[in-house]
Amino acid sequence: MNDMSAKPRMPDEVGVPDPFPYMHPLSVKNYGNWDYHERKRPGVLCHVSKSGDKLFTVRAGTQRQMDVYTIRKLCDIGDEFADGHIRFTTRSNIEYMVADEAKVEPLIEALTEAGFPVGGTGGSISMISHTQGWLHCDIPGTDASGVVKSLMDKMHKEFVREQMPNRVRITTSCCQINCGGQGDIAVNVQYTKPPKINHDLVANVCERPAVVARCPVAAIRPAMVDGKPSLEIDEKKCVCCGACYPPCPPMQINGADSTKIAIWVGGKHSNARSKPTFHKLAVANLPNNPPHWPEVTEVVMKILETYKKDAKHWERMGEWIERIGWNRFFELTGLAFTKHHIDTWTGARKTMNASAHVHF
Repeated sequence: MNDMSAKPRMPDEVGVPDPFPYMHPLSVKNYGNWDYHERKRPGVLCHVSKSGDKLFTVRAGTQRQMDVYTIRKLCDIGDEFADGHIRFTTRSNIEYMVADEAKVEPLIEALTEAGFPVGGTGGSISMISHTQGWLHCDIPGTDASGVVKSLMDKMHKEFVREQMPNRVRITTSCCQINCGGQGDIAVNVQYTKPPKINHDLVANVCERPAVVARCPVAAIRPAMVDGKPSLEIDEKKCVCCGACYPPCPPMQINGADSTKIAIWVGGKHSNARSKPTFHKLAVANLPNNPPHWPEVTEVVMKILETYKKDAKHWERMGEWIERIGWNRFFELTGLAFTKHHIDTWTGARKTMNASAHVHF
């Protein structure tokens, strides 16, 4: 019999794990005592403590979705050329902490030789934040990681040097629910048509009340089709967001004729100089054209080149557009202003308060 008086075992994990066992010794020693930091060169930061200690951080880009051999290679480089302490950023860059400045250049050379470019700091294009795409996600309309590869092949030079007006955060998303988040430039799927429903499968695959509840605009309702329980869509309400597809795959939203890609600009999360902002539509209805997405790459490069040429020092993408105005933005980039830029959705209560008499 179990001894009921014995003290129960405490859980191994409660909340956020203790970070200190994994931190560089100088980080632990100077925790809360850092004075300032400076950029020695693209991809290299030097943090200086009030005690005089210096800790160098070398940032390198990775492909994010890595096999075990790549991870081992990165760890071996850290053991041989750094101090054995690494961390990954939210944008899937790897950072090595080094206390001895003499180790920095050999570390950079080892990373570059192994195919991991050093950069992504200061006024550069940081690694693109992206969702799983076809490799690992169950609802993608495109391959977010494939778009990233196509873009970074063109932008590699802007990752390893700091010649942009400010940092440029780019995100991609493989569905319109947008796991990519806000970015200076965002590449997101755009569904152009309501889902096509396979009524023979709905009753056996989908929990209909959950699908009805998931629709953000109440465009889905239960229905009987050919004597079988199913669902139907009010296409006047449907905004083609794709939220119904994950809980109900028979409501197919993807298709060669309906899955397009849109480019959004001007979003940011930070509070520096200006408040956080949502990105706004720049180009709609680009073809979802794997494996290289040339049309998407061309538009993104055009926006980047214009921003680099015209923006003031330290202006983020959204701040630059806010200063020059959207008319000027379309003139400088040569992009077309189309019907897709006009908000005509009847549910947009906040953006369609056109009357001076009625405000919601």
